[in-house]
Formats: sequence, C-alpha cells, structure tokens
Amino acid sequence: MSFRVCFPLERHFRFLVADPMCRLLLVKSSVPVSMRDYLEQFAWTAKNSPEDQSHGWGCAWLGTGGWQIYRNIKPVWEDCFKRFGPSNYFLAHARSAYRNEGIEVGNNMPFGDREQVFIFNGELQGVRIRENGRIGAEKVFNFIKRFDAGDLNAAIAQGVDHLVRKTRYVRAMNLIIATHENAWLCSKFNENSDYFQMYQKQTADSTIISSAPFADGTGWQRIDNHTIRRIDAPGL
Repeated sequence: MSFRVCFPLERHFRFLVADPMCRLLLVKSSVPVSMRDYLEQFAWTAKNSPEDQSHGWGCAWLGTGGWQIYRNIKPVWEDCFKRFGPSNYFLAHARSAYRNEGIEVGNNMPFGDREQVFIFNGELQGVRIRENGRIGAEKVFNFIKRFDAGDLNAAIAQGVDHLVRKTRYVRAMNLIIATHENAWLCSKFNENSDYFQMYQKQTADSTIISSAPFADGTGWQRIDNHTIRRIDAPGL
C-alpha cells in the first residue's frame, strides 16, 4: 500500500493522500517476543494480498534511546528478518504505491523520530490544509501533531475531525501513532470494508493490531469502524 501526495490545485493547498492498499501491523506485549516470527506472518499477508504491496516496507521498534526505524525498497517478503531481535513493542508497514509512482525508500513508512512513529493506509481526496511533508501520509502525521498539547488521544480525535471537515471525500483513514509509552489506533472507512477493516488479536501477553488476519486465521476480532482508542498490552 502506498501513499502519494499530488497537488492538482496547489495554489489552494489541496492534495491527495493516497496510500490506499498498504498493510499495517502493531505488536505491543508485556514480554519480549520474536519480531522475526511476526514479520514473517506480516510478509505472508502482504505477499498474498489481492493488491500489489511490493513497493517497499519498513518497521520500527522501541529500543535504547527511543524508536529505531528500518526501511527497505524491497518487497517485505524478499527481505531477511534475522537482523531483528526480540522486542515487546514494534510496528510495520508494507507499501502499495499509488499509480506505481514515488517508489523510493524515503517514502516508506514508518515516519517519525525517536519520540513518535506513524503508519497509515487509506485515501483522502481533495484535502484542504497547508502542511509540511514529502507525501500525503507524512502531511497527515504532521497535521495531527499540531493538536498535541500532552494528550495524544485528544490530538488524534481533533486532528482527524479537522481532516474530515477539510477533505472532499474520505475513502478510508487507518492510522497508528506510537509513543514510548502508548499506541493509538484510528480506523475509519466509507467503502471497501473487506479491505480497510482492521483486526485485533489478544494472547496471554500481547495485543496484535493488523490490517489483515495472519495465515492461522484464529483468534482475530474485527475492530469497529470509526474507532479511536489506545492500544495496551495485556497486564500493562
């Protein structure tokens, strides 16, 4: 899934946020788990998706000193996951570039820094805001951060509300923002529920959020549309 920002009416600061067919993953656990195992399952969902998700991928994990970010222009299923050790908090994104354009590693998510990271899939048509960012998804991230006065849940709610009101049509807007302590999910879509539906799975130690169930197919629950909420690991 991929994102592309175009400027059909640049003088009016309108743009398209289009990473409609990307795959998302968040794992938050009370104990370290194998990133490799989860990324292999994530790669399986991307490779077997009805949409092309071969335009690169990225992941982030919370390590010493903050978030560590890895990106690669290869399809996620062609990469080697041996480089990733155990972690109790990480996320991943597989990209499907809009119209096969802008395929470069710098456009791959996660976006962010040592403090926060962000992943997205969806499509917003005719967004009327002025914001910095190399593609539409990064503009959405930077726009939401403007509302953060110490309560990220409120910032996401306010930012998403403003985006909806400033957008001609929201096809879908699924996003995850993760800080050192907490992760938040926003899931909103107006069509193609078979694709944009988000899922959650609970184990004894972990909460897994994914844009598609893994191959095992067991234990996954649908997340309600129009959801904004914090994601916690069991027991934390």
